[in-house]
Amino acid sequence: MPAMTLSALRDDALRGVDGATRLRLSLPWIRSLPLSSLLDPIVQLDGREFEPAIILGERRLSPDALPQEDGWWYLQDRVVLEIPDAVSPGIHQVSVSFRLEIPYLPGGPDAPLRLPFAFTRTLDTDAVAAGVARAVGGTT
Repeated sequence: MPAMTLSALRDDALRGVDGATRLRLSLPWIRSLPLSSLLDPIVQLDGREFEPAIILGERRLSPDALPQEDGWWYLQDRVVLEIPDAVSPGIHQVSVSFRLEIPYLPGGPDAPLRLPFAFTRTLDTDAVAAGVARAVGGTT
């Protein structure tokens, strides 16, 4: 049976930028969600695990700061995850895992639904970026 979610890792998700690695994460859900819905992101790059920073425009945040954010993660936008080491140009094995809190669906008597997601792809830093996607916070 095919997967019921959208992929969070599109062909152009991986970039080396200013001495760091950025992973542009697409929303794997059927409707836009508050940015605070993204919980516990972890990135693996060529087998090495990282806890990324979140880039919102010109701001760099810890994932723990997202619950205080008022912004939205729209379907066409990407959340930019950044790890401090720059990848070499070319092809890399990339995995990302996180949870999404779905605020309008109950997950128990006193809490919203929280769904785990994990994606793995081989990505090329030189893949052509899609022209329709923006980073959350307004950067491309």
